[in-house]
Amino acid sequence: MRWLMRKCVNCKKYTLNQDKCPYCGGPLKVPHPPKYSPSDKYVEYRYKLKYEIKG
Repeated sequence: MRWLMRKCVNCKKYTLNQDKCPYCGGPLKVPHPPKYSPSDKYVEYRYKLKYEIKG
């Protein structure tokens, strides 16, 4: 499934544009979290990165 909604990194507004924010011209990202999978092979790397940054 393709996500249509995007969120601007700079001004935090939502849009349906795919390339840049129509309000400020900033970059966009997909605001939805990744799909959960019990057999995720990258979970170890995400946890290491998360706890390395926090503390």
